[in-house]
Amino acid sequence: MTARGPRGPILAPPHTPVSGHEPFSGLEATLLDFWRFAMSDLRTNTVRGYLAEFLVARAMGALATRVEWDSYDVLSPENIRIEVKAGGYVQAWTQTRPSGNPSWDIPQTIPFDPETGKYLPEAQRGFQADVYVFAVHEARTHADYEALNLAQWTFHVLDRAQIEAMPRGVRNQALATFQRVREAARGVAYEALPAEVRKSAES
Repeated sequence: MTARGPRGPILAPPHTPVSGHEPFSGLEATLLDFWRFAMSDLRTNTVRGYLAEFLVARAMGALATRVEWDSYDVLSPENIRIEVKAGGYVQAWTQTRPSGNPSWDIPQTIPFDPETGKYLPEAQRGFQADVYVFAVHEARTHADYEALNLAQWTFHVLDRAQIEAMPRGVRNQALATFQRVREAARGVAYEALPAEVRKSAES
């Protein structure tokens, strides 16, 4: 049951992680069946992005579930705020060739205050994360594509100052092309990711 604060805002209760075995009421199916229906294809950009966030969270020892409305994707146990961007060359749709190098537009956002249910003042607009991780799945063919094989991922880690220094596009977004990301930070394997994130956060 949701609770109301003294002035009436509806306070969301803490999220309780689920196992996937929870049954529907009135339908012979479980939550796992829904996940299979909605998120089985790890080549889609949305699901690949969720997977990249999960990989970064696990690398950093962050075990909380993702928060959809947060101003960053992962909060490490050391309180490092991490934004995760994903990309890949193999897609879920028909291609004439593998996709070109990925690129990302990184917006400046206004943090959302979960205590009040409101966004902070416009003056707080900016790049909210301390560290930005660009996760690229390197497979070029469907035959080779193994999203759960960590050896197929490369991670580039940039700090906020490096993002702020990038050229700007529409609405002052940082234009993080793969070339700019690669020039700013060498790619590292998954096992080296935690150290790279911590080093970037200290810079």
